[in-house]
Amino acid sequence: MPFTTTDFPGLLIYEPRVFNDDRGYFFESYNENTFSEGGATMKFVQDNQARSVFGVIRGLHFQQNPNAQTKLIRALSGTILDVVVDLRAGSPTFHRYFSIELSAENKKQLLVPRGFAHGYSVLTETAEVIYKCDEFYHKESEGGLMYNDSTLGIDWRIPAGKEMVAAKDLVLPNLEDCKTNFIF
Repeated sequence: MPFTTTDFPGLLIYEPRVFNDDRGYFFESYNENTFSEGGATMKFVQDNQARSVFGVIRGLHFQQNPNAQTKLIRALSGTILDVVVDLRAGSPTFHRYFSIELSAENKKQLLVPRGFAHGYSVLTETAEVIYKCDEFYHKESEGGLMYNDSTLGIDWRIPAGKEMVAAKDLVLPNLEDCKTNFIF
């Protein structure tokens, strides 16, 4: 099975089978049957793609219920440190974070269920990221969490002073002040 479970309920790592030859490579980045067999039965409705430079930190973002999103994240080029924080009240991993390196080279993907804040940092000169969502973007449902909250202590692997963060992400609440409606 191409899925690896994590200690976080519902958070899965997908490693597709890659076919390499002299021409290059081929793999299925998404196959509904494969995902369904792995217990991931959501229907994706939107793809998002972003290109960023070294030092960019995007996140930590989420959408509140009933517009919460499951996401399938991968790097098309470069390398990112993908980070999620479990915000589901009652979850055994509530208020803990998980991180994984996703790259064009390793072709790993992270399946993030609803109820997690999501973000990433760019570890290479540039990176292109694409992610599938099972719910459409809904501005009024946007929420977020401060990327550098000391309670979480996330190491984004970007040297101090080299971080590039959007102005809107610099005013997000810390974990203790973050209000969500997610229930495990």
